[in-house]
Amino acid sequence: MKNFWKKKKVLVTGAGGFIGSHLVERLVEAGASVRAFVHYNSRADPGLLRMAVPENLSRVELVGGDLRDADAIRAAVKGCQFVFHLGALISIPYSYLHPAEVVESNFMGTLNVLMACRDFEVERLVHTSTSEVYGTALKPMIDESHPLQGQSPYSASKIGADKLAESFHCTYDLPVVTVRPFNTYGPRQSARAVIPTIITQAIAGSTIRLGSLDTIRDFTYVDDTVNGFLCAAMAGNVEGCTFNLGTGEAVSIGDLSAKIIQKVGTHVKVKADAARLRPRKSEVKRLLSDNSLAREKLGWNPVVSLDDGLDKTIFWIKENLNHYRVGIYEL
Repeated sequence: MKNFWKKKKVLVTGAGGFIGSHLVERLVEAGASVRAFVHYNSRADPGLLRMAVPENLSRVELVGGDLRDADAIRAAVKGCQFVFHLGALISIPYSYLHPAEVVESNFMGTLNVLMACRDFEVERLVHTSTSEVYGTALKPMIDESHPLQGQSPYSASKIGADKLAESFHCTYDLPVVTVRPFNTYGPRQSARAVIPTIITQAIAGSTIRLGSLDTIRDFTYVDDTVNGFLCAAMAGNVEGCTFNLGTGEAVSIGDLSAKIIQKVGTHVKVKADAARLRPRKSEVKRLLSDNSLAREKLGWNPVVSLDDGLDKTIFWIKENLNHYRVGIYEL
């Protein structure tokens, strides 16, 4: 892998996010020349890249901008051989409140990336989808042929972005590959996600407040997800394809909570919080991936078990608890 990425010019959008920041570090360590596109703010805050190893961060070209600004995206893509498009507004509860902003960022932002990649003839664009596009599973395990169901404005915006990527491959022969991570977790993740929410409350509180405890999810450790992105960029003859990045194993949120409480070693109660519940028809009840296509075509294989991944994540959160507002419901 190091030989492949050495001196390659790579753009990562959404580089200040959870998965994006880990991906940037892996690319830098593999010898790539990385340009990191982060959402501009007046504090010059690089997002979660601030938690990167300083030596790695010093080797990254940071670019601030907005996905909705076509000129900013063109400037970022220019000169890059590979583009990883992770930039998006990803919060489902936020999409209930601000659907227009979410759709503009996720749909039009992706269009800007696609157009720039087409015009500058990149070698490979890896586009990020989400398991949320499948909605509540219509069969026990979800493969890539499962129908797409927009059960939230967020998932609808990502379905639209996925279809744009598909159309650019069909129309312009754009070398794009789409990956669909299933509930990635690990160090640096915000308490907007369920695993950090449970861990922080188990460490610091007496009660864990959650939404639905019956929903079932397929949790993938961030290192495995990053490996999937890299495999999607390197594999041959996969342009135009979509790949699930999940473990193929699932757990209910209630059982996950019990497992985390046991690992943390505290005595806390779990309570359903009405404020955290999704609208009834918007709640996705079950997501469990069939990852056989990624195994076959990408040579990708998740290797971190849920137990090991939780241990790593709990350790990191204990060391970095000051980064969290424990018990506050994050959108």
